[in-house]
Amino acid sequence: MRPFLKWAGGKHRLAPRIIEQLPHGKRLIEPFVGSGAVFLNSNYKSYLLSDANADLISVFNYLKTDSENFIKHCETFFTRDSNTEAHYYENREKFNSTIDTRKKAALFIYLNRHCFNGLCRYNSSGKYNVPFGRYSSPTLPVEEMLFFAKKAETASFEVADFFDTMSKATLGDVVYCDPPYVPLTATANFTDYATGGFGNEQQKSLAEMAEKLRNNSIPVLISNHDTEFTRVLYKRSSMSFFDVQRFISSKTSSRGKAAELLAAFV
Repeated sequence: MRPFLKWAGGKHRLAPRIIEQLPHGKRLIEPFVGSGAVFLNSNYKSYLLSDANADLISVFNYLKTDSENFIKHCETFFTRDSNTEAHYYENREKFNSTIDTRKKAALFIYLNRHCFNGLCRYNSSGKYNVPFGRYSSPTLPVEEMLFFAKKAETASFEVADFFDTMSKATLGDVVYCDPPYVPLTATANFTDYATGGFGNEQQKSLAEMAEKLRNNSIPVLISNHDTEFTRVLYKRSSMSFFDVQRFISSKTSSRGKAAELLAAFV
């Protein structure tokens, strides 16, 4: 099933490859759940899904706890007149200023479906700042949202950093990490999906945590770009390598293939 959110670096197309490498277990833990592609297409008894992006987790929790009413609320933002630049920026301002968490969650979905390339990006003040996307006719993905809501019955969603989430892993758990990727170039950095970013020190801490869990018989699988830095970072893992088609570059000519890897700490 395709996620209901557009997501830079989303794993919908790679989900079969990733799930094939995930060991069997009772619970899947994802400290960087993103759009939830692996969650939606895997088959564990239960899930612990977290992300540093509080807006994202709020959307997931509203879908889990009140899906029918929440979807109806979201529909009010998808009108005949909603797909204009002026309307988009008006709603973006409402999203950045409202204290109504339900309204903010619905606006998050509206922005996601109308913004440029489905990006999720915040400025240094924590304000969502992605520009208008100019799509012909964005629609609310009701079917995908209902599927997510049903699947969410087996999941817990938390706002947390990866260290706190991975620290909750116990025997029988399996961990899949899809962190903000190490940039391939100095200008190709999409780590500001939540205020604070994700730099090299965090990448190193994640690899260290993966080794610690592996040493406690808890398997961890990590996705990232295939670079000299990540090959050294994951040198104590079993790595597989492949190319993935790019979809988020602003220039169509730049949307070539990027080298990726999966590091298995098992």
